[in-house]
Amino acid sequence: MKTVVLVSANAEWRVVKELYPNLEIQQSPFGEYADLTFDLRLVTLFHGGWGKISAAASAQFAIDQFQPELLVNLGTCGGFEGLIERGTIILVEKTIVYDIIEQMTDADEAIEQYSTKLDLSFLPRIVPAPVLRGLLVSADRDIVANDISSLIKKYNAVAADWESGAIAWVAQKNNVKCLILRGVTDLVNPETGEAYGNYDLFSQRTKEIMRKLFEQFPAWLDSIEKVSQGYRGY
Repeated sequence: MKTVVLVSANAEWRVVKELYPNLEIQQSPFGEYADLTFDLRLVTLFHGGWGKISAAASAQFAIDQFQPELLVNLGTCGGFEGLIERGTIILVEKTIVYDIIEQMTDADEAIEQYSTKLDLSFLPRIVPAPVLRGLLVSADRDIVANDISSLIKKYNAVAADWESGAIAWVAQKNNVKCLILRGVTDLVNPETGEAYGNYDLFSQRTKEIMRKLFEQFPAWLDSIEKVSQGYRGY
């Protein structure tokens, strides 16, 4: 199965290059990329860039250029304190782009336009690593403390990122299987965020999350391949 792994943030991509220092890096209009073999499976690692614009454009470029059967996004997210723990890996079932402000017609309809429910039928019933299945909200900004209560009330959200909403939407428009796994690096509460003003903390937590995701990634590929061969798990 031809697979492309999109890695969004610069800090996340730096970890990938540290994990695999012998990558033969190539350049695209959107970022660096390289091929890597996981258990004899050739995978293209692609630095898609941060924010919705880069995420959408690079996802479409990767689909057009490499024609993957599976588009994967491995990365980080921020969590809402009291609702999720640091280090939790979210298996994203739905994305909502929430930073859309529509004042002429129906605001909820506008947000629904860019909401994506991912079809994860290509996964086994029992996935190969501990995850929390659920929703991830996306916006072109870090979590604003004052937004947390409304995001919880309106969407039942527990975490947020910058790119997953755009990647999921583009993948669905192209009818490409999409797997998004995001790990919680830091927590935000209605007053502040623990990583705000502390980039070193975010960077260290990002290393931990990305290492975990890539350690587990071969098992995800193996389980997806088994499902494609008719095995559904327990």
